[in-house]
Amino acid sequence: MVAIPHVRPRRTLVAHACCALRSRVARFATLREPAAQLSIGIRREAKNRWERRVPLMPDHVERLVKELGAKVFVQPSTKRVVPDEKYAQAGAIVTEDLSVADVIVGVKEVPVEQLIDNKTYLFFSHTHKGQTYNMPLLQAVIDKKIRLIDYELMTDENSRRLVQFSRFAGYAGLIDGMHGLGHRLLARGYGNPFLAIGMSYMYRTLADARLDVTRTGQVIMDDGLPRQIGPMTFVFTGDGNVARGAMHVFKCLPHEWVSPNELRDLYESNSWSNHRVYGCQVKAEDYLVRKDGWKFEREHYMTHPEQYMSVFHEKVAPYTSMLLNGIFWDQKYPRLLTKEQATKLAREKRFGMLTIADVSCDIGGSLEFMDRSSTIDNPFFMYDPLKDTVHNNMEGNGVQIMSIDNLPTELPLEASEYFSNALFPFVSQLVKGNVTHPVLERATIATSSGQLVPARKNLEPLLAKFGKSGSVAKKQKVLLLGSGFVAGPLVDYLLRAPYRSVTIASNMLEEAQRLSAGRENAPVVPLNVADKAALAQLISQHDIVISFVPATLHPVVAEACIEAKKNMVTASYVSPEMAALDSKVKAAGLTVLNEVGLDPGIDHLTAMKLFDEVKAAGGRITSFVSWCGGLPAPENSDNPLGYKFSWSPKGVLLAGLNSAAFKRDGKIKQIKGEDLLKSAVPVPIHKGFALEGIPNRDSLKYVDLYNLGKLDNLGAMFRGTLRYRGYCELMAGFKDIGLLSTQAAPELERGLSWGELMDSLLGKSSDKKAAVARKCDLDLKNQSQAARAENIAAALQWLDMFSYQHKVTPSPTILDAFCALLQKKLVYGPGERDMVAMHHEFGIEWKNGEKEKRTSTLIVYGDPKAYSAMAKTVGIPAAIGAEMILEGESKCILCSSIFHRSQTFGTHRSTHQEGSSSTHE
Repeated sequence: MVAIPHVRPRRTLVAHACCALRSRVARFATLREPAAQLSIGIRREAKNRWERRVPLMPDHVERLVKELGAKVFVQPSTKRVVPDEKYAQAGAIVTEDLSVADVIVGVKEVPVEQLIDNKTYLFFSHTHKGQTYNMPLLQAVIDKKIRLIDYELMTDENSRRLVQFSRFAGYAGLIDGMHGLGHRLLARGYGNPFLAIGMSYMYRTLADARLDVTRTGQVIMDDGLPRQIGPMTFVFTGDGNVARGAMHVFKCLPHEWVSPNELRDLYESNSWSNHRVYGCQVKAEDYLVRKDGWKFEREHYMTHPEQYMSVFHEKVAPYTSMLLNGIFWDQKYPRLLTKEQATKLAREKRFGMLTIADVSCDIGGSLEFMDRSSTIDNPFFMYDPLKDTVHNNMEGNGVQIMSIDNLPTELPLEASEYFSNALFPFVSQLVKGNVTHPVLERATIATSSGQLVPARKNLEPLLAKFGKSGSVAKKQKVLLLGSGFVAGPLVDYLLRAPYRSVTIASNMLEEAQRLSAGRENAPVVPLNVADKAALAQLISQHDIVISFVPATLHPVVAEACIEAKKNMVTASYVSPEMAALDSKVKAAGLTVLNEVGLDPGIDHLTAMKLFDEVKAAGGRITSFVSWCGGLPAPENSDNPLGYKFSWSPKGVLLAGLNSAAFKRDGKIKQIKGEDLLKSAVPVPIHKGFALEGIPNRDSLKYVDLYNLGKLDNLGAMFRGTLRYRGYCELMAGFKDIGLLSTQAAPELERGLSWGELMDSLLGKSSDKKAAVARKCDLDLKNQSQAARAENIAAALQWLDMFSYQHKVTPSPTILDAFCALLQKKLVYGPGERDMVAMHHEFGIEWKNGEKEKRTSTLIVYGDPKAYSAMAKTVGIPAAIGAEMILEGESKCILCSSIFHRSQTFGTHRSTHQEGSSSTHE
């Protein structure tokens, strides 16, 4: 039978839920006369820009004030779902200062520096499971003698949670999932009614969202879904509040319920209808079987989970269109679906799942391949089980995944109403001073005497290891010098820790303020690095310095860090000037971590990983060739240079002036900087890419750094830079003309036009091609040289450099002026993306004399709506390196750990034997 949905009015739904909650919690709110009234403070939420929920609504505040005579203090907020005026009308005192309150309530974690000594706090602390990243928070709670009560532990005598947002996570999870499903179907070429469903936050109320889903259901009933996609099945795992919330929304669609045992028959029959959808709830007993063949028994499973295995991959997954995962998972339990199982299904062409809404958001948990949480801003990503890779191409292979970890905040008003109704009885008990109420006692993690409660003593070893390691337990202050293209991911990575701030110091204030906007704990200060006094003062106020200024300024920064005894991180190559500071750094007992970006950085880490593996197996490296480049995606390489800037233009241009030393084909070669751009060769990585490359600095020094033995025993030791074909020829011409000159040019401060400047460089002539040929020493009678002169002249014309109306940006050198021009002309437009390409070739000789060639390829595409590929691959490794120094991790494991942490963020690649490669997007 098909169930036709009916949407009840919003007030009825909320009232029904609240009545049920009140009746349920009333049993645990036994009144007790207190010795004195306690006051309540309500925090302003600031974990991210989407967090608008409140723990107590004004109606309940009014009851606390009028019925119990309590004072309630509320921190002001301009984004809270309930305006300050409503709290004032309820009798609360709106004030910034919560130190006057006895009990402070919030929703998310409180930054360590904002914790007030000797208070009682209620919030989701994410500490009771031993989450290592929040052990510094728990240690601060203990040190400040704070009584910590965690909502997640507020349970009845049967361990059922009483105060939670889970049902609203289910509501929002299915709504967002259907929104993604519509776009995934469209990407596969199918128009569909789900496209009309928005993200949850786009609706004023849950009733509005359900009404939209109902209207979508009406279209499904009338017009049907594309029959080519098969029966549209929604599978719900679990039987808790998450699943119930999701199914409450699902019932707005025309639907029919089937059991897990009926799914296969539904798919294999031809009796299903495309004018309805099919729902299936899967519980533990439906997908878990005992390894010894005995039947499933819940009590036995809970005590002996290792004796069970999942058959979800055979019984349910092949017949699922959309999966809403809402089960609790712990490492002792079998996974719902492993990587290996997903890959097997994909190889057998039985992995037809379109979308996963992983509301549980257990990273690497019940769905092993779900390795990251997504955000409300960027809710979806793709997982390809055949390649075991994650990418962002909605039209690509794999399954779409949504794993937002704060879904209830998309429905902030009703979620807050529901939560406040559940919390109010227990806050009332606290106002009366009844901290020994059984629900509150069960939820207490730390006491006002600075001790863990007996039930949480198991956290003591974790506190000892992670709560006070290095400077983690106190506020960490990071100084970022520079605010350019690659800084965003670095700032976001470091600010994941609530006890950490990142000060952005820059001479480009508008750029720095854009970087800081919407990010908590990211203040901006103006700074000219050449002002040594200001630089020294700023460094002295921070724990570590990350230098993203031009590499020529790193020695200035390093000297100041040595003087102030502060560690430092850069993503740049070690220059001779930086190398000269080595003894000073060691004498000061500091770490200055360099070359921890993309190239250099990820290239070192991935190469060393294979070098070490080969050595461990008794083999040796006989040759190493490595290419890397940051480029526009092929579809956006639409200018004469085939290049656009995703990082410092000056750095790009100066890299083309470096001399190079390398070994290839058994021969050592030296190339002067003036000839580097003319040494380009084709680089055949993938047939679809027309790439060329030039040598990258001194490759020979890495023989010792990589510990590869004697250079004589290597057939090749080469590191190169990738560009699209034609780039090097044009840039060599620009160099010959004088556009890369670093000599002082005071005439540029007088407001020259580009036409006038080009006349001074080429000589005044109406025949630009001939003028270019003369300057570049090209023979116009030679067909290839004439074509080169024409290409260079055409590129200059495209850049508008022959115009007498086009003014030169006042600059100290011609190179700086040219950089300013390129930064305006070679920019990414709306919706365009960049690309990072890296390719390693390894020659290996095994101990039995067998020889092998392996290749390893990384392709990363930027996200036009989020980070560029260059920003991700430079910023995140540098951030990880800085974090590890802050945490006091051993220097001997630093590089290995950076590699493993970067894997979590998709900035690594796999190594393969000849003929295969791996692409990460």
